[in-house]
Amino acid sequence: MRIIHTSDWHLGQNFYGKSRAQEHHLFMQWLLAQIQQHDVDVLIVAGDIFDTGTPPSYARSLYNQFIVDIQKTGCKLIVLGGNHDSVATLGESKQLLACLNATVIPGALDDPNQHVILVNDKHQKPCAIVCALPYLRPRDLVLSQSGESSADKQRKLGNEIASLYEQCFTEAERLNAKQAQALPIIATGHLTTVGASTSESVRDIYIGSLDAFNASLFPAADYIALGHIHRPQKIAKTEHIRYSGSPISLSFDELSGQKSVFLVEFEQDKLAEVTPIEVPRFQAMANIKGSLTDIEQQLSEFALKPTEKGDMTAELTWLSIEVAQQDFLNDLQTRIADITEPLAVEVLQLKRARNQRQQQIEQLDNETLSELSVNDVFERRLAQEDFTETEQLQRLARVKQQFSQVVAQVEAQSAEEDK
Repeated sequence: MRIIHTSDWHLGQNFYGKSRAQEHHLFMQWLLAQIQQHDVDVLIVAGDIFDTGTPPSYARSLYNQFIVDIQKTGCKLIVLGGNHDSVATLGESKQLLACLNATVIPGALDDPNQHVILVNDKHQKPCAIVCALPYLRPRDLVLSQSGESSADKQRKLGNEIASLYEQCFTEAERLNAKQAQALPIIATGHLTTVGASTSESVRDIYIGSLDAFNASLFPAADYIALGHIHRPQKIAKTEHIRYSGSPISLSFDELSGQKSVFLVEFEQDKLAEVTPIEVPRFQAMANIKGSLTDIEQQLSEFALKPTEKGDMTAELTWLSIEVAQQDFLNDLQTRIADITEPLAVEVLQLKRARNQRQQQIEQLDNETLSELSVNDVFERRLAQEDFTETEQLQRLARVKQQFSQVVAQVEAQSAEEDK
């Protein structure tokens, strides 16, 4: 029996003003090919199908079309809601999708036993039991009480999540005992676990409640398919507890690792092998760091090249540029635009190096207020902010202009009072 474990598709993501629709379409076509090639019985999507609770219509169309297409392969589809997903949005069509061999669990159900699913293979024979748990919202499990500390709330929520897993696993074992032969038990989850490595695009999901779930509290399932963390990884040095990661890079800092889905194989009721299947990169993206001189040299690799027909065309590469040099900060955007204008690139993110910003702030610690002018104080405060995007730079220009006007008005008023 084989499953593919994936998560965090984030359909409908707006990436610095860019749509990921084409990338997601190509990923889905690639995934369908993998399902057929490896004769997969079950596809598990462990949360965050959509990027927001109100996904755009094209994202819903991609989702619905995929469910139609996967039905043709005979592969069972299990979709779990994530923290980005709306319970109402995912749940509105789950009865209809059940007719297409798809099970959707948008949120916590009233009866824990309803999370336990007996899955049939393509020949309609039982092949696995899934404890299908989605993102568990704190309000679904616990009620806050007056006088509780933050630690108390975290402990209570962690215990409730562990209890729910244990209830589902107990039901799965009871169901397994009724089968003609033992089946593998698979659990799912959409949460942060202790020790997981995150990325910039991962948002905290238990703010003020549960920071991370201890992996030792998971039940003794044969495989635990997790979502929410975008980097593929094992948890607690185990083979059977894993995050599949997102199939496309959802932030520039995710470019350093290879994206994948996991092909999980079982022999009867035992985990046999977990194989990462690398997902192709469907949109060229790159990180560039250094001084302006270094950046200009690195950008030379993206020069337009003539095709066989003689025209100068190439796929645009989306860039994140981090400038270490601070001397030309005022006209940095213009300089980068001049450098990249003839190249096959599009700069989506332009920022200063964080370490340099921090060093600059630390160098000012010994200054006293009496040593600084009004403008110095204002510039010191601005240095603690990150004005890197186009809209932010425009806002910075307006703020500086308004500040200059206010200072001029105050100085004029003071001069008038001194007369």
